[in-house]
Amino acid sequence: MFEKKELNVLSFGLACGITFGVYLLLIGMIAWIFNWGTTVVQFVGSFYYGFAPTFVGSLLGGLWAFIDAFIGGVIFAWLYNFFSRLIKK
Repeated sequence: MFEKKELNVLSFGLACGITFGVYLLLIGMIAWIFNWGTTVVQFVGSFYYGFAPTFVGSLLGGLWAFIDAFIGGVIFAWLYNFFSRLIKK
């Protein structure tokens, strides 16, 4: 009935990584410039080493977020493709 398509694992990982990396970079920059959301930045900084409401801290948080979401996106896309092929049979 419906044709099942596979996800491109690398593209999905990059899309997740870039989206979350830019998001965390912006959150850090907003906390640094406007002193708003610093509690969130400090909380996230407790598991993303170096993430802080500073310029360099925002860059580090964005980098950590990119790596984390890229790996998560690749795993998600791989699992999706795996189960999609398994159900197709």
